[in-house]
Formats: sequence, C-alpha cells, structure tokens
Amino acid sequence: MITFDAAQALLAGAVQPLPAENVPLIEADGRVLAEPVRAALDAPRRAVSAMDGYALRDADAAIGATLRVIGESFAGGALPPPLGAGECVRIFTGAALPDGADRVIMQENCTADAGAMTIAREYGPGWHVRAAGSDFRAGDLLLPAGRLLDPGAIVTLAGADRDSALVHAAPRVALIATGDELTQPGTARDNPLTIPESVSFGVAALARQHGARIAARLRGTDDLAALTALAGQALEQADVVIVTGGASVGERDFAKPMFAAHGLELLFPKVAIKPGKPVWLGRASGRWVLGLPGNPTSAMVTARLFLAPLLAALQGRDPAAVLDWQDHPLSAPLPATGDRETFWRARGLADGLEPVRNQDSGAQATLAAAQWLIRRAADSPALDAGQPVSALRIWP
Repeated sequence: MITFDAAQALLAGAVQPLPAENVPLIEADGRVLAEPVRAALDAPRRAVSAMDGYALRDADAAIGATLRVIGESFAGGALPPPLGAGECVRIFTGAALPDGADRVIMQENCTADAGAMTIAREYGPGWHVRAAGSDFRAGDLLLPAGRLLDPGAIVTLAGADRDSALVHAAPRVALIATGDELTQPGTARDNPLTIPESVSFGVAALARQHGARIAARLRGTDDLAALTALAGQALEQADVVIVTGGASVGERDFAKPMFAAHGLELLFPKVAIKPGKPVWLGRASGRWVLGLPGNPTSAMVTARLFLAPLLAALQGRDPAAVLDWQDHPLSAPLPATGDRETFWRARGLADGLEPVRNQDSGAQATLAAAQWLIRRAADSPALDAGQPVSALRIWP
C-alpha cells in the first residue's frame, strides 16, 4: 500500500496522451490542445475606434474647435479618406481610423451640423483608439499545447483566425458495476435483497465533466467467468475501463481477477487513504483499468482523486491541474484523523468549510450536499473552527 502522493506520481509518470485529431472550432470546446496556437494575423489589423464618435488628429482637438466632416467609417466598411488639418471622419465602434487620425472623441461631446463637427464639451483623457496589434501580433503564442479549450480559449482560438483545432482524442470510458445485490434504479423496490446500482451513473457523469466519452455501461454478477468476459468486452471498446466493487479480499471480490486473463499489470494495488483504500490502477490489453470501491462515497471520492487526473493525462494535460488544492478556513470543528490520510467531505459556507455530518463510505445523500474534499494527513490532530485546511472542489 502506497501513499496518495506516491500513487499520483506513478500515475503522472506512466500515462501518455492519446493521439491527436483535428476538430472543427464549433466542436472544440472542452477538448485539450495537442499543439500550440499562434496568431495568423494582427489583432486589430489596423487602428480602430473603441467608441462611436469622430476620428481626428489630436493636434486639432480643442473645446470649441470646429472641423470639417469629410467621410464616414463603419466596421467592416471601406477605408475612409485620409485626414488633413482641420478635418475629421464620423466613425463607429470597431471601424478603421483614417490615415492621419490618432484620436476619437465620443459623439456625446460633439455637435454636428451641415458637414461640420464642433467639440462642445470636455473630451478627455481617453483617446478611444485600439492600436494595430494591441491585442496580439501575427506569430504570437496565444495558447500552449495542453490548454483546456474553455469558452475564453475558444474566443482566442477563433480570434487567431483558426477554424479548427488539433486536440487530443477524448478518452473512451467503459464502466463495469459488479455485485449480485445491484439492480437497475427503479426496480430495487420490488426486491428487498437488492439495491439500486448508483455508482456507475455518478462516475460516468464525473468522467464526462473531465472530457471523456462513455463507450459502455455494463453490470455483472459475482461470477468470475462472466466478469472475465465482460472485462474483455469493455477492453475492446474503451481507452479506460472502470470497474466498481469487488475490490477487497472477500471470496467474491473479482475486480482484479477478472482482468487476469487479459494480462493485468498493476501500477498500484491500493492506497493509504480514507475513504477509498481499495482503489487500484493498472493496464490490461493495452488499456488503463481503474478499480474503484463499491461504496458510493468511496467510489466518488476516489474517482475525483484518480479518474480525473487519469483523464487529464490522457488528454495531454498535467494531472495536477485537476487537483487544485486551495486553503480555506473551517466553519466548524474537524476531528482528528487516524493512521491514513483522510479526505473529509464538506459544504462550502460563507464563513468557510463545514464537514458534512455523515462521513460513512457508503453514504449517498451527503454526496449531493458536499462540494469540497478537505485533505488531512494521517495522524493529524483535531482542528477548531477558523483554522485553515487544504481543500479541493469535488465537482467542477
């Protein structure tokens, strides 16, 4: 059994990104760049107005000055005529400045009549001009490889005059839920010996939030031969296979044995954390296999801590980017930890983080209430309200 940090280091060192593919810009959101993006042009291409008003030479600007209006300039329209002394151009936001102009005075500060404009009020100090290349220049590095294409990055990508992006393939994930007691949600009420299978739905949702595509959702009973066949089916369809349950050492815990015939090689077999000690990661048939505990809270906590970094690494991101630990004060006391590093579920309140009352590994209702994981080292003392803790958002 290894520490949480050691397990993360093994994961980061072993996982290589999936191949790249070119996708249209409209389909690129949420994907990860496989190459750096450089600007194909200057932005703006030439000096443009930041306001509706009049473009003129600063040398002609003075309260009470009257200038001859020699043309108009609209965004995307023809270039206006160049300015001489005592001349100006009616201009609109985003329109090109005429040659010779270096200032725009807002229309609210001007009066116009019969082809002339008079500066009627104080217009200062802004010049209301966006200089050529003031946003970026052709050839500038705008987005590095490994950048997640969030909405802001999509705007930048389009602004760089790119209609597509080279991105890493979205990982295909197959989920296998194991356990004789599990049944499809909506049917458990008919049999008191069964429980709704909830974990795979939550893990699938988390996987999608971190860029994955769900290739298959399978459920198997505690029969090794049948599970081995399911494992083979999942490995053929996915880049990552997630198996939930069967991760302990009981007579019917087949999570690892079901992949033995497919050449399972473990990266780590368990981790010294609470909840989720049975979590494991390995390779089988060239695919990554992540074993999660069957208890809902344990499964979701370990999925956040290990599946999210695994998916990030497969998409060319630094796995640490999705483990963004932040310091927050406690709004309520926190008990001491035992001999394993512990991740407490907590709610975010105005005055800090409040640990949820039910920290049981099988809890489900508190997963809807908790937004944070508080990280505490093994053998840490109890903390009072107001003391700082390191915490991670559970859901993006």
